[in-house]
Amino acid sequence: MALANWAAGFCVFATSLQVISTAIAAIRCRARTRPLPPPRDAPLVTIVRPVCGVDNFARETLGSTFGLEYPDYEVIFCAARDDDPVVGLVRELIAAHPAERSRLLIGDDRVGPNPKLNNVVKGFDAARGPWLIMADSNVLMPRDYIQRLLARWRPSSGCVVSVPIASRPANFWAELECAFLNTFQARWEYVSDTLGLGFAQGKNMLFRRDILDDIGGIRALGTEIAEDAATTKLVRGIGKSVHVMGSPFEQPLARRGAAEMWARQLRWSRLRRITFPLLFAPEILTGCCFPLIAGAYVAANEDVSIGLVCGLLLAIWFGAEAALARCAGWHLSPRLILAMLIRDLMLPALWVAAWLSDEVVWRGNIVSAAKIRRAEERSVFRRWRTGGLADCAALIRPTPSTTRRRPRSPGR
Repeated sequence: MALANWAAGFCVFATSLQVISTAIAAIRCRARTRPLPPPRDAPLVTIVRPVCGVDNFARETLGSTFGLEYPDYEVIFCAARDDDPVVGLVRELIAAHPAERSRLLIGDDRVGPNPKLNNVVKGFDAARGPWLIMADSNVLMPRDYIQRLLARWRPSSGCVVSVPIASRPANFWAELECAFLNTFQARWEYVSDTLGLGFAQGKNMLFRRDILDDIGGIRALGTEIAEDAATTKLVRGIGKSVHVMGSPFEQPLARRGAAEMWARQLRWSRLRRITFPLLFAPEILTGCCFPLIAGAYVAANEDVSIGLVCGLLLAIWFGAEAALARCAGWHLSPRLILAMLIRDLMLPALWVAAWLSDEVVWRGNIVSAAKIRRAEERSVFRRWRTGGLADCAALIRPTPSTTRRRPRSPGR
């Protein structure tokens, strides 16, 4: 009987948390009906967009960088190699918008094992603005993109981010990715931010240059396997906070394959486990699987229909998520409800797989926490041999004077 009481308590607690978390996210993510005007005396903002390969909707997402309703901004596209297939598209878009301040930089600065960070370093070095945005190539920017990020900035902010909201799924596996990104991952991001524990998300990150310098510059983000995890820890380390903006930006999907979708979710799960293991540990309890088992156990003990109890729980769990998607203006379809159920059945398997290795694969590049540690150890040893203990300590705890290069000349 005691076990049944514990099971009932857990089921009620988990279901209540599901409803409360979706309500919090719905309040934070209400669909925006009017664009934000740019601020008075708008400061220069530099948008750095790393590109690698041709994503679905690449012409639309990269093209959305041009024509933003903001009076003073520049765009720097960054590619690691000149033979990357997306380079031709970027050059075509730049040529089609001659009035825009935009350019393409090519090169790979090996500041660490993170290939995305290696790609964007040159863009941050060349940036002229006091405000800097790192935006992934598959983000669709609305006309008021810059002012929406700036509007979330507070005196306590060290970084402002927007979570990606998946849209335009063309098959079931893309629907499943919508279920992961939107009403699951974005929801918990907003709950964390509401509690004052915001986490950086690498899709869209707004920095103020002086604060970025205070945490060690763009190169300091290589201290973790993921640049967003490093941002979170470094910003908190100087007494600032990461803030998540409301009405997040769209990431159109098109088609996804089953293996591709699994690999992406496994990569994100593994990154969370490596960078925040204590927070990742309870993630196994976030889906409906264990509350359903608990509810079924209680129903069997009380001679109540197990099917009725489980059906009621599923209606509450996924009804709340559907209401969130409707309120926020996100993608919602009958297939998405099935995708939510399959997502929750996948969560325990993803949780287990995340603990089995420290390696993550990103666009064909294998990055591991062990590589990060070895790179740091080699850097510390080299600095110790050439500069002594003082320089070694400076490398371990970067400062603006030890990490930032002189910006290159601007140009168009």
